[in-house]
Amino acid sequence: MKALLTIALIFCSCLFANAQDIHQLKNIKPHEAYDNILVKKLYSDPESTTFIIWVKDFVKPHYHEHHTEQLFVISGKGEMDIDGKISRIKKGDFFIIPKGVPHSVKVVGRKPLKVLSVQAPEFLGKDRVFVE
Repeated sequence: MKALLTIALIFCSCLFANAQDIHQLKNIKPHEAYDNILVKKLYSDPESTTFIIWVKDFVKPHYHEHHTEQLFVISGKGEMDIDGKISRIKKGDFFIIPKGVPHSVKVVGRKPLKVLSVQAPEFLGKDRVFVE
């Protein structure tokens, strides 16, 4: 229940915080070709940054030095590795990844994985550290 409330609050803040015209997350489509990963920023302020991310194949293992990441799966299927624990993921799944925790994902379906990613505090880049 707590996770659903968190998702609802994040979604509402994305929709109304700066009056962006985002009707439904499922209707947001990539407007450009991409090889493996495409990231589209939806909103940002000093407290958080919200992205839609499409992944065709995989995201390499990495962690964030200064950010907690919250992921909500909009569509697609995959295998999410969070700190060595692998979970099958699908539409509707929600994850919280604390800062400093290694994570990666591998797409297992034919369709790209599409997720809503919220990074807190604001994501200004240069916070992703790749793990061997």
